[in-house]
Amino acid sequence: MYLRTIKRRNKDGSEVAYVQLAHNVWDPVKRQSRAQVIHSLGREDQLDRDALARLVRSITRFLDPDQALSAQAPEGMRFLASRPMGGAWVLDHLWRRLGVAGAIAGVAGSRRVTALVERLLFCLVANRALDPMSKLAALEWAAQDAWLPRVGGLGGDPQIFYRAMDFLLDCDEQVQREVFFAVADLLNLDVDLILFDTTSTYFEIPAEREDELRKFGASKDRRPDLPQIVVGFAVTKEGIPVRCFVYPGNASDQEIIREVKDKLRDWRLHRVIWVCDTGFNSEENRNYLQRAGGHYILGEKLRQGTANRQALARQGRYHKVKEGLDVKQVWLGEGETRRRFVVCRNLEEARRDQHHREQALARLGEELEALKGKQGEAHTQAEAELLTHPTMRRFITRRHGRLVIDRGKVNDDEHLDGKFLISSSDDDLSAEEIALYYKQLIEVEACWRDQKHMLDLRPIYHRKEDRIRAHVLLSFLALLLCRVAETRAGDT
Repeated sequence: MYLRTIKRRNKDGSEVAYVQLAHNVWDPVKRQSRAQVIHSLGREDQLDRDALARLVRSITRFLDPDQALSAQAPEGMRFLASRPMGGAWVLDHLWRRLGVAGAIAGVAGSRRVTALVERLLFCLVANRALDPMSKLAALEWAAQDAWLPRVGGLGGDPQIFYRAMDFLLDCDEQVQREVFFAVADLLNLDVDLILFDTTSTYFEIPAEREDELRKFGASKDRRPDLPQIVVGFAVTKEGIPVRCFVYPGNASDQEIIREVKDKLRDWRLHRVIWVCDTGFNSEENRNYLQRAGGHYILGEKLRQGTANRQALARQGRYHKVKEGLDVKQVWLGEGETRRRFVVCRNLEEARRDQHHREQALARLGEELEALKGKQGEAHTQAEAELLTHPTMRRFITRRHGRLVIDRGKVNDDEHLDGKFLISSSDDDLSAEEIALYYKQLIEVEACWRDQKHMLDLRPIYHRKEDRIRAHVLLSFLALLLCRVAETRAGDT
């Protein structure tokens, strides 16, 4: 398809040129191509050139940037390359605004390290945020595929990135501290409430290899066959990550939370309220989190603990917090042993729990009926499968040597439909505030989701412990920049 010009001679001898949109079609009779007019654009001297410009712009929307530029390049010029600059420009502005560049440059100056290390680390963080890839591929990306402010030629040796990562780990504490207070000032964050949770991420290495950091443990990625590390995030209620921690893959949440509290103690945080899930809850941790005036909001397990069962059984009126969430407050004990619980109920979740239980009971009934026709080893194996099943086992009991459905357990389970239990040591917060703060743990879950599926924290191929920790810190800084950008822009 092309534009062509034809000329017509008027009776007075003048010539008029007309512009047409045409394309060639094959004439099978004459066995040659001929021009077929698709649309006549009118006289050349009367063309609506603005309309033509709009047509060109609409066509170039379907072209790659290099194709669009080549198509519009003046005669004698050719297109060489194009690089996106918007994302890197925004990230660089935030990088400097949050004090990351200054903190790294300050440490580099005191250690006689070249100032280039700050730009190298920015390259790695920007790559993780914009187009995550390996360190070797990131070197080519920075040199050819992206425009990065104040970054010159990097050469072809990825060791410059590895040396920069080693330096970053040396100043880890100082960088995270500077960034924390810069973000708090920039966004006017409420840092008296800290949400904390952990996740695991695995390594693509043979299963028999294990060292001080890479350990086999309870995998939250459902990859128990691979060694892993445990990563913890401290997040504000606005969803801004303020500190990351790396632990061996077999580390216990029960011990991690105490170490995290100690590490944040020197950050001039005063009356901190720690919000954590059920995995961090123990009497020792509750006492530890209350040291130096601190408080906690902790999830409680519904089916474990005498105090928990008493709190759920206590009568009382629910109060609506928001659509779909009701709460009631329960006090147990006296004096120093007194504990405050908040029972929360979600009616939509209650209907979902009821539906799942009915499905489980229907299947359990079929399995028990089929069990009657089995004998010997087959019968024993089928019983063992039912008694270890994660859902059906809680409705089973043994009577007169046979497995049957325990209706008492079914009724007890019905009373828990749509409920979750929280405990708190802060008497100044209302029950509604406690419930809403605990629900904010979804912000930590969002951090994990973005880390693993957008910033590609996993899988990790690094071997050295320092490189692994530096990789996690780079991913944390990329997530921080993204979260600040989202908060400032009011959009995802």
